[in-house]
Amino acid sequence: MGLTKTEIFTAEQNKIATLLKAMAHPARIAILQSIIKANACICGDLVDELGLAQATISQHLRELKNAGLIQGTIEGVSVCYCIHPENWKLLQNQLNAFFAAYIPQKNCC
Repeated sequence: MGLTKTEIFTAEQNKIATLLKAMAHPARIAILQSIIKANACICGDLVDELGLAQATISQHLRELKNAGLIQGTIEGVSVCYCIHPENWKLLQNQLNAFFAAYIPQKNCC
């Protein structure tokens, strides 16, 4: 199996790529938007709101949590998720810096 060569990139580059990869699905964007809109931990059912199967939502929540974009707790059958504030701020700052680094040139392709 081939190597992904992630070791040739900085820890920062790898972290941003991991966070963006986790966001790279419309269902995950919808889940994040729901959490942000609620402005609180989501402990309810996202199935009715998003129209996806519970298993599908659980899979997407797991991906978001594994990447560190959300954090959650499990208490019995209740599962609550919210935005992971430190990682969210990290991603926001890194993307702002990334986009701000580009200076348009008049004489470019």
